Amino acid sequence: MNKNVLITIQGCQVMPGCEPSELVELITPGRLAREGGDYLISYHESRLTGLEGTTTTLRVEPSRLTMSRMGEVCTHMVFEQGQRHLSYYETGEGPLTVGVSARRVFLSLTDDGGQIEVDYDIEIDQSISGQNNIKVNIAALPS
Repeated sequence: MNKNVLITIQGCQVMPGCEPSELVELITPGRLAREGGDYLISYHESRLTGLEGTTTTLRVEPSRLTMSRMGEVCTHMVFEQGQRHLSYYETGEGPLTVGVSARRVFLSLTDDGGQIEVDYDIEIDQSISGQNNIKVNIAALPS
């Protein structure tokens, strides 16, 4: 199974000592595929996200989400409720150590699309950077 999909991503971040940021929304075409029992969602980042030249892939497993980026920016981040995972975030300015602690992970996908919601804290080089919320809607496009 490999389908064209429309991906809607909404995100919000709260930095320590600051008001919540405005809701940011991205709508982009992508692909939905199955690999074993996991779903793979992939899309190309654009100039609007500041990650042009990067492909993002979301691997949805039964109880965790993995986000991989390859291209101008490279990273591999794991979101698993109640767990803290460390990864490296490779940028043009150099690598950063990123810690991700997911407070809530909701994953509901079928071969026709579905929803992903993640609430998580992020730390960069061992300093809390903010609380984040991301919602992803995946909708299969007509063949």
